[in-house]
Amino acid sequence: MTFVTKLTFQSGDRAVLTETVNELKQLVERKGGQCKGPHTSPETRLTVPQYQTLQPGDSFPNWEYSVYERRIDIHGAEHIANEVGHMEFPDSIHVEIEVEQQQPLGGN
Repeated sequence: MTFVTKLTFQSGDRAVLTETVNELKQLVERKGGQCKGPHTSPETRLTVPQYQTLQPGDSFPNWEYSVYERRIDIHGAEHIANEVGHMEFPDSIHVEIEVEQQQPLGGN
């Protein structure tokens, strides 16, 4: 059985996100792991209302910001994926890790 570790990174800081993901990919490849990506998702624009008080009524202009997303898949190399799972990332980056078990083609 092969394991695929899927990492999803989200941030409002595109430069830090790109740098972090590129450094991670280089690290995985230096250690001999197979890495697919980074895959880029379209920019997500979010709008958040801002109220002046806790009661309904007056409000400030809406706060608008962008969220950027990158995905990387690490195939096999469980020891590398385990190391990546315990890494510290910048506070401005949200990281989600999903591990998927894949059976070889033709296997039961």
